[in-house]
Amino acid sequence: MKFRTKAIHVGNERCKLTGAVVPPIHLASTYVQDEPGVWGDYDYSRSGNPTRDRMEETLAALENGIGALAFSSGMAATHCVTMLLNSGDHIVAGADIYGGTYRLLHKICNRSGIEVSLTDATDPANLSNAIQSNTKLIWIESPGNPLMSITDITASATVASEAGVLIAVDNTFATPALTRPLDLGVDIVMHSATKYLGGHSDALGGALVVKSEELLEQLYFIQNATGNCMSPLDSFLISRGMKTLDLRVKTQSENALTIAKHLSNDSRIKRVLYPGLPEFIGHEAAAKQMEGGFGGMLSFEVIGDFEKAKRVTGATQLFQLAVSLGAVESLIEQPASMSHASYDRDVRLSHGISDELIRLSVGLEDVDDLITDLELALDN
Repeated sequence: MKFRTKAIHVGNERCKLTGAVVPPIHLASTYVQDEPGVWGDYDYSRSGNPTRDRMEETLAALENGIGALAFSSGMAATHCVTMLLNSGDHIVAGADIYGGTYRLLHKICNRSGIEVSLTDATDPANLSNAIQSNTKLIWIESPGNPLMSITDITASATVASEAGVLIAVDNTFATPALTRPLDLGVDIVMHSATKYLGGHSDALGGALVVKSEELLEQLYFIQNATGNCMSPLDSFLISRGMKTLDLRVKTQSENALTIAKHLSNDSRIKRVLYPGLPEFIGHEAAAKQMEGGFGGMLSFEVIGDFEKAKRVTGATQLFQLAVSLGAVESLIEQPASMSHASYDRDVRLSHGISDELIRLSVGLEDVDDLITDLELALDN
């Protein structure tokens, strides 16, 4: 069964009771049992919910995993992975990561005695060199957020396997429509399901997908014990969103490439960061592991300073000034003051996240209208 067919049919079987084409939303918090101590498929909605199960089944099929777990947010899913570790353990993470992940690793995990090292993951040798005797997890994003850096997932998975450590990939930007990390040797795939999976800025959620039953059981135990699960309504909305995931992501990728090419020829722009540009460092690696496009995310630096970037991001009309990404409407933001504001400034600058950097989430609007919107904003 091919990708688009899976997205529409797996986990979305018609209701056997009524024949409804769209499965119902199960809002019940608790379920009646036949007798004391004999449990049915469902007992309490924190532990399992039919609507959430369907969403998990669909995503697992799209990522070619054996199972998935749906959480209340992407950060909740990420936190669950870190809870596989113990005090004294060590995480190696790519330097180009979401600001919320940076905050979790450096300002929450450290309270549990977990050490973290950031490294430039675009060279797998850096990951290998950062591994210590107590390393238990490698965490990478590809494309990275917000610099769009590309990590060779297959090579990174080899490094992890040889070292005997788990490797997890945040696949939020690429989505399984373009990249399926489990097929490339990764142990865990994480999604902020709020973004492309939902795709309409109206649902909040996160997810983990794995290829090992043992690992799925370990993560489920943590999820159930801590109570971090996706609501039935969010599960329904994200299930609906995944039906059009491939169509949306492919079109957003086309729009983003057109915009990236246009901005590359604009004298007001210092540099454009987009994996689909042949001159982009990492383009060849991206072409190997991304099928059907290079994603709908891109960043660029304006010639100017913090205030110039702030003026541009505040002047667009179609690109809405907001964090988050991956939805049908286009969004714009300044990482230095928004998505990556949790970084200390010196650390942020050391990782290449400049004051004048602007990040775009390209939507489904007509690309000519989006270019005109950016042209007018850049005059500010």
